[in-house]
Amino acid sequence: MTAIHIGPYRYTETDARRTLLNLDPWWEQLAIGRDATSLWPLAAHLDETMASILRIASTGVSDFDRLGKAASKAPVELLPELLTLMLESLAEAGAALRAAGQMPATQYGTVEQLSSSKGGLPKLPVDAIEVNHAGLIGDRQATRFHHGRPWQALCMWSAEVIEAFAADGHPIGFGSTGENITLRGIDWSELGSGVQLRIGEVLCEASLWALPCFQNRRWFIEGDFNLMHHDRGPVSRMYATVLEPGRIATGDVASLEPARRSD
Repeated sequence: MTAIHIGPYRYTETDARRTLLNLDPWWEQLAIGRDATSLWPLAAHLDETMASILRIASTGVSDFDRLGKAASKAPVELLPELLTLMLESLAEAGAALRAAGQMPATQYGTVEQLSSSKGGLPKLPVDAIEVNHAGLIGDRQATRFHHGRPWQALCMWSAEVIEAFAADGHPIGFGSTGENITLRGIDWSELGSGVQLRIGEVLCEASLWALPCFQNRRWFIEGDFNLMHHDRGPVSRMYATVLEPGRIATGDVASLEPARRSD
């Protein structure tokens, strides 16, 4: 199996192809609800460079859906270059938004619950856990096709969102849907791609909203798991990349840190 190493992160060939497919939604989630003027030069450079690597015409309109799909089907020898370009461009985009003041103000919450499992749902509570660049040490996913990329190292959710669902009669609890870190006191409407959080000793950066799947149907009345889709508002789980590993314990402080960047 081909392994692609980008800094401290390891991708399989499948990881790389599935990640490249997410170029368009990732860029869209970075820009949505923000003044994205600072992203235009970065988007143009990414479009031109990726099109050149793929040897296809650049449209000049940052057609990342087309480019992401083409990149995901590229010969395996091109994957490291394409993946590195994508991830570095997204990191630069997040930094540009932070520099432009487009991230939320610093706020503080706490770790309500940490959850881990050897695969499958629900994940069960643990008091403390070590986190590396791949995620929570000892935590496993039952399937790797949709999960387990470095940008999915952590899955976070809001205690208040979960409690609101439970108050409406849904049989849901902390860790039910597979989130690793349940946070209390963070305004979930302020979270978004590119936002950096310090959770215990760990610094991470929000990547993409986690799409719900049928395995979560048991936690919702009539199996309507799409109630937790981000198209419904600030109700979705969020994936994050680990920038600085460390230890997290229940009760630790969690903070949004819009001005912080790991270099």
